[in-house]
Amino acid sequence: MSAHAGGYSADPRIRWIESLPWIVAIAAFFALPEYLSLGARILIYILYALSLDLIVGYAGIITLGHSAYFGLGAYVAGILAAKAGVGDPMVQLAAAAAAGALLGIGTGAIILRTKALTLLMLTLAITSVLLEIANKATALTGGADGLSGVVVAPIFGLFRFDIFGKTAYLYCLLALLLGWWLVRKMIYSPFGTSLTGVRENSLRMHAIGAPVYWRLVLVYTLSATIAGVAGGLITQTNQFVGLNVFSFESAGELLVMLILGGVGRIYGAFVGPVVYLIAQDLLAKQFPEYWYFGIGTMLVLVVMFARGGILGILDSILVKLRRRP
Repeated sequence: MSAHAGGYSADPRIRWIESLPWIVAIAAFFALPEYLSLGARILIYILYALSLDLIVGYAGIITLGHSAYFGLGAYVAGILAAKAGVGDPMVQLAAAAAAGALLGIGTGAIILRTKALTLLMLTLAITSVLLEIANKATALTGGADGLSGVVVAPIFGLFRFDIFGKTAYLYCLLALLLGWWLVRKMIYSPFGTSLTGVRENSLRMHAIGAPVYWRLVLVYTLSATIAGVAGGLITQTNQFVGLNVFSFESAGELLVMLILGGVGRIYGAFVGPVVYLIAQDLLAKQFPEYWYFGIGTMLVLVVMFARGGILGILDSILVKLRRRP
């Protein structure tokens, strides 16, 4: 878990406790076969949350427009599959990643010259522009009806996406593993340490000669790339993409997930989406009209009693246990 925001060891070596999420994911594959479709969605949102945590938790860039990169990746993968006849899932995912990266570096180079409320408004503006383009370009995107007819060929020509979600689950788990490894590698590198310095005191980083602006652009681009991959995955697993991928609601939900799990902690991005999406599924079944009330209550309780999210609660418990004689 993160060395920069949670009191965890700064040792970059992987510890045994970090294997727990992967053990749980593999166990869920065998123990809960009827929930694999939901599981694949959770894995995608964990990857999506990881991309947001990279800029919010470690670089201190506050944004409400991260769905722009997620949505662009989703539509690029969908258009290639439905309109261009490109069925190879690896090509679709690579294109989604490239689209996220290009938009990330193009928009990041502009918006990261601003701060605070101006930056926040610009991130929303970018998402709004992309939403309007997707809504009007009906020949490519399907407009308000969404883009259907997404065809995804078997992975490596061997593993076909089945109705039970087995292939999708393992495919998303592998993508998450690679994304986690990349994010973790960056966080525990000198570059990651410098990001923490920028977040804590950018003026001091300027004073010691660190290229603050370009480091922020680089991490923003990487974050957008990972979000693009997550968007491509959501299209491939659903075989459909709609305008909701660009919605403010999508970006807001992601931020709520991150706050629930714990911002600035790699594994907060794992815990938050699991808790949020399972709670959403259960509450929507029991209280279809009022499930947002339950989510809101849960978020308020976490914010009031645990500033570090659910992982912050666990930290407090562990500290108290260690202090006992």
